[in-house]
Amino acid sequence: MNFALQKTLELALIIGLGLLLQKKVAKQDLKGLKTLILSIALPATIFVALLKIELKTSLLIFPLLAIAFNFLMALASKYVLSSTLAAHEDSKKRTLMMLLPSLAPGLSCFPFIIVYLDDQYLALAALADVGNKIFVLILLYMLAMHWYHARSVKDLVATTTSKLKGLFISMLNEPINLVIIIALILLGFGITLSSFPSFLGNTITKMSLIMTPLVLLFIGMAVRIKLKEFGLIFSLLIRRAGITFILSALFVFTFPELGASMILLLVVFPQSACSFWPFAHMSAVSALEEKDEQLKPSFDIDFGVNVLACSLPFSTILIMSIFSFSESFVNPIVLLIAGCTMLGSSFLPYFIHKIKKIKTSKMSFMYSNYGRLNANSQSSEDH
Repeated sequence: MNFALQKTLELALIIGLGLLLQKKVAKQDLKGLKTLILSIALPATIFVALLKIELKTSLLIFPLLAIAFNFLMALASKYVLSSTLAAHEDSKKRTLMMLLPSLAPGLSCFPFIIVYLDDQYLALAALADVGNKIFVLILLYMLAMHWYHARSVKDLVATTTSKLKGLFISMLNEPINLVIIIALILLGFGITLSSFPSFLGNTITKMSLIMTPLVLLFIGMAVRIKLKEFGLIFSLLIRRAGITFILSALFVFTFPELGASMILLLVVFPQSACSFWPFAHMSAVSALEEKDEQLKPSFDIDFGVNVLACSLPFSTILIMSIFSFSESFVNPIVLLIAGCTMLGSSFLPYFIHKIKKIKTSKMSFMYSNYGRLNANSQSSEDH
């Protein structure tokens, strides 16, 4: 059996165990498991991976690439991803512009990179996530507040400034970000994992080993997708993935000398699930808007929850599929075809709905005209 496919089946079995445990695990318990992953297992894994790489100035390209991707997806969200929504659904369009450009690689991408690739590429992905975090935590918050200010008569400059400071502090307090900063400082002084006392190095390594099974169990237990608006959200996620494939293909065409593992990293990292942080920003704005009865909501919070609920399993399946057929997905032509196919197919439900609507309106028009003709003929006969 193909090595990648075998690994995929192993990971799918663990996710399946998580699905079986859904009824025995309450939503409150999942918060504890998520905290364990994001505060201990994932930081330990990233710390071990970073201390194995050689620190170079050229590595700054990865956070810059990530933030450039975020900006491109933000433009795509405005002009392509939300283009099929009705003109009056402004709150949904803003919600999509907040969520779809964001990435949450911690739960949806990192576990698979460590399984299919190796520590070196996990370290590069962690560096790329620094750029993504700057965009998600700071720039998207500023965008959310810009929309609020543009629609509100209240001046909340002081609140915004204090909020940005709070976001910066929370970014530093987040274990993953703190671990990245500490690891980069240690690498700057030439300190690697082998420089640690053996008991400390072994402890950190053992903590990192629990990450993949914990994340996969969490994914299985957390998947609770609501059927309402599922079709719309699924088509939007396919469209997002299609645009991402096209961007990855263009990058690979531009730099054809990249190795297979690096191409896979550049393909799967942007396919990460949507981040929770933009949803937190939207919730903060919604709390402010509740105090102003005359102001309509800037965001559709329920719609945002459903997008987040669908995004994690969608990205997980997609990333596992990419790694399972890795030989095909390192080919930029395959990436381009897959991207164009997904992008085109995502518009099919919209066009089908439009065609049905046109047919219905034509039939209504014909029946109404037929009714008028009958009425006119009847009145003429009476005369």
